[in-house]
Amino acid sequence: MLKNRNLLSHPAINIFPDNYHSIGSNFVELQSVDSTNNYAMAAVHAGLAFHGTSYFALEQTAGKGQRGKTWTTTSGENIIMSIITEPRFLLPMQQFFLSATIAISCYDFLTNFFPDEWKIKWPNDLYWRDRKAGGILIESICKGNEWLFAIVGIGININQVQFPDEIKNPVSLKQITGKTMKVEELAKKLCDFIDKRYNELRTSGGDQLLAEYNRFLYKRNETVRLKKGNIIFDTTIKEVNSQGQLITQDAVDRSFGFGEVEWL
Repeated sequence: MLKNRNLLSHPAINIFPDNYHSIGSNFVELQSVDSTNNYAMAAVHAGLAFHGTSYFALEQTAGKGQRGKTWTTTSGENIIMSIITEPRFLLPMQQFFLSATIAISCYDFLTNFFPDEWKIKWPNDLYWRDRKAGGILIESICKGNEWLFAIVGIGININQVQFPDEIKNPVSLKQITGKTMKVEELAKKLCDFIDKRYNELRTSGGDQLLAEYNRFLYKRNETVRLKKGNIIFDTTIKEVNSQGQLITQDAVDRSFGFGEVEWL
């Protein structure tokens, strides 16, 4: 999910050259924050952050999820991280290329530990079989047609094995692999995966990354049940286009933007 924040004038922002630092080269560990995205956004507005700065938290008290939901996590057991990027080589209308890039990076990371049955659920949830292992939330700062900053928030379940009842179908790497892992070390490894794919986006564009995203798309070519407003319908998932719209097909061809439909 991507959220835009237009910034018309903000002298406190310190704009560094794009890709001035590799992602994760400035890795900041936080004991507890309300939201790593909020913390990263505040650092950008204060002129204290640059491309590649990564904020990893052991505890998050008010994490953000998609569609205004919260991201609930047990302290010290999971990856809770926000990364500052400066994607000025992309136009704001190309935002989904970055979203797809981050999703593919997380897919690379997860398959490194367990190679089978991972998928990316539109727009950017990380699924193993039919269970959610993680999610991505990107918040942007734009000035006119210039995309100044994107705050990439990532949550991935690593060692947690007990989840609140209201969380639907969660899963962690520990439940999949049976292994307890060092969360901070994994967060740094994830930065390496993201840096590699981000540079691929910067040098080669987003078309190939979007193609990979679609190859790993959850329920692709399968019929699912969606809800739009008060209408529930069955439709077949086909692909996601470069604008980030979900393309489906039943009696007619359909397209949906972020937040338009709910999975049932």
